[in-house]
Amino acid sequence: MSHPTPWEPKDPSEQRVSHEEREQVAEVLRIAAGDGRLTLEELDERLEACFSARTYADLSRLVADLPGQALAGQRLQPPAQVRPKDVVRVKRAGGHLRYEGAWVVPRRLEAEVYGGNVLLDFTSATVAEPVTEVDLRLQGGNLRLVLPDGYAVDADEVEILGGSVVRRRAADLPADTPVVHRIVVTGQLVGGNVVVLPSRPARRPGRLRRMLGRR
Repeated sequence: MSHPTPWEPKDPSEQRVSHEEREQVAEVLRIAAGDGRLTLEELDERLEACFSARTYADLSRLVADLPGQALAGQRLQPPAQVRPKDVVRVKRAGGHLRYEGAWVVPRRLEAEVYGGNVLLDFTSATVAEPVTEVDLRLQGGNLRLVLPDGYAVDADEVEILGGSVVRRRAADLPADTPVVHRIVVTGQLVGGNVVVLPSRPARRPGRLRRMLGRR
């Protein structure tokens, strides 16, 4: 069986950032305001943009004019290209399986889980190929897939006994949004559901909490 050629993004600065990285930049901005480099109005404006930033490029622009941020700007670049594993096999009995936060997605994930749920959150995940294969044997639990814009799921080949596929789409997502990554789910699900959810936007703290660094 032949495999597709791995896909690599042409511009890593357009990869998505995590909540932790947004908070890192927010702290840089607060310190700059404390040093007198930013006015309170500028701080509020940049913090607003910081907590709504999606990519490394969005964050880098917010600190580009601050002295001493050349090195910090390098830290805001995505990590060196990590070659994902080809196949990952996981077994769980009486426990849950969770992949969330910053994780590297393998080309194929094979999982057997009995008496627990499976969560695959792709919001801050690193994907290197256009298609991810998920082969699942799940009994007595649900599979939840959390997807950012442009991700699509094909679960037509899953054998579901006593459950269903539930898709919840973001209300503000256009129907013609281009697909940038596809997840193909196969296998068997007994007594549970496949639930596809849109990523939740980061909850933005109020103005005073942003300035004080409180969530």
